[in-house]
Amino acid sequence: MPRHRSNDLSTTTRTVGRRSFLALATGTVLGLTACSPQTKSVASSEPAGKLPSGAPPPGTKLTVAVRTTRLQLEPAGLKKDLAFTVSEWPNLSAGPDIIQGFRAQSIDLASNAGIPPIQAKAIGVDTKIVAVQVRPRPIYTFATAPGSDIASVEDFRGKKIGFSQGQAQGVVVLRALKKAGLKNSDVELVALPSTQFLTALQSKQVDVAPLGEPTLTKYLDQYGKDGATGVKTDVVDLLTVLWAPVEVLDDPAKAAAVRSFVPLWAKGLVWAWENSDEWIDTYYVKDQGVSEADGRRIVSSLHQPQFPVSWDKAIAWEQETADLMAEGGFVPKQDVADLFDRRFEGLAAESVPAKYRETS
Repeated sequence: MPRHRSNDLSTTTRTVGRRSFLALATGTVLGLTACSPQTKSVASSEPAGKLPSGAPPPGTKLTVAVRTTRLQLEPAGLKKDLAFTVSEWPNLSAGPDIIQGFRAQSIDLASNAGIPPIQAKAIGVDTKIVAVQVRPRPIYTFATAPGSDIASVEDFRGKKIGFSQGQAQGVVVLRALKKAGLKNSDVELVALPSTQFLTALQSKQVDVAPLGEPTLTKYLDQYGKDGATGVKTDVVDLLTVLWAPVEVLDDPAKAAAVRSFVPLWAKGLVWAWENSDEWIDTYYVKDQGVSEADGRRIVSSLHQPQFPVSWDKAIAWEQETADLMAEGGFVPKQDVADLFDRRFEGLAAESVPAKYRETS
């Protein structure tokens, strides 16, 4: 779950200015890139060599920003299969935070939606996707500010919408607007990281913002009595990915560690699905602070994990998303095929029972 921050939004909330937004949203990362001697060009970002097939060498360490897997390993009986040392499990999930962690060499592997890798490529941070999960159901709902009269996406016209370009929530906004026949210019896109959506909604600095669970439930529990609502759409954010910096995958020892982690990630997600009572208590109640009843409602809205045997559909989806962002002027036009390290293709799917594999 994204961390909540109490920043003074009066100093951070800005309206998106189409092509100027790229510089606005990524200034920190661009600054890091400019001053680091280890910056690589995207053109030379193909991982080196064949994927190691054996166990990682003794002493191999990774910093892994995948909180759900951390919580699943022990109850799922998978901790004994962790073949390398996790030096740290940073509690980070927002795409911009992960990108900065990659750039600063403080994170080796992370889980995000499909959007952050597109953003990373746009600003010259070389990364690769090493595992894919597909989610065929919507996971974001558009939460409205207290007292809002918004009842549908069509009502977004002229409204202020929380918009984070480098995260899944940003593309959910773009897809929802396009489906409703609205142009980006028909609304006011307010540039914010998703970690500030709650504060912006509460203070009515935005009229609407996309929230995922369990953040949505917490927000509506607190502000529903004041007129805050959730506007549902059928817009799907299809991909959850594991991804890593190219320099990590160029290191044979670390690449072997990443390879060994992918099956554990997939098996952990399957365990959570098959042991929902324990997972609700472990994650939603104890870690995220929602009630057991709300945890059950959230889990009942989810689709069972699906891991594609072939990445062709995932790549096509990622390309469609990149094109949508480019059309809006938020990133340069790009070919996303090189974002996928196909040496890892099918590895997650092979590690789970057949009913959790997507073969179409």
